[in-house]
Amino acid sequence: MAEQLKVLILNGSPRVNGNTGLAIREMERIFTESGVAVETVQVGNQAVRGCIACGTCARKGRCVFDDVVNELAPKFEAADGLVVASPVYYASANATLIACLDRLFYSTSFDKTMKVGASVVCARRGGCSATFDELNKYFTISNMPVASSQYWNCVHGREPREAEMDLEGRQTMRVLARNMVFLMKSIALGREQFGLPETEERAWTHFI
Repeated sequence: MAEQLKVLILNGSPRVNGNTGLAIREMERIFTESGVAVETVQVGNQAVRGCIACGTCARKGRCVFDDVVNELAPKFEAADGLVVASPVYYASANATLIACLDRLFYSTSFDKTMKVGASVVCARRGGCSATFDELNKYFTISNMPVASSQYWNCVHGREPREAEMDLEGRQTMRVLARNMVFLMKSIALGREQFGLPETEERAWTHFI
């Protein structure tokens, strides 16, 4: 494991220093202390449109809409782990983040196998588990192991910095980051000794 491990964090909140950002900072500190390079990109305050299923990315290797998605693609490819974080809107993630993830995962053809994924959510009260499940879907369709923690990866707060009072939620973030570091290190060692899992030619079945 000569190369430094890298984690890319996508903050889906429109607020740079909101409660979602507070949860992210708990993780950033653990990554840095563990010698993991971490970069956080604020996605939630950017203008990101949804996928139009035009198929241009299959021909050009990049999304037809040249915005933050194309900027994130090489960062994602180089990363050993991906954290996606979002506030909860109507028991769902911020639509800007979802549009970004739809296009980022669909337009990139590089192998995502064994990149470690983790989702983080923040709500005033309810909707965390639904949003948590929604975000994890991007990992589980991409051969990406999902990092877990001592509780579902969520913090609670409405007003600015209110999540500071959620001591359990903040601890959950730190445990999550440590578990991610362990998984990424273990996978790096396993790749050196055993290689990645054997692959098969994709069998496409359309239910029509």
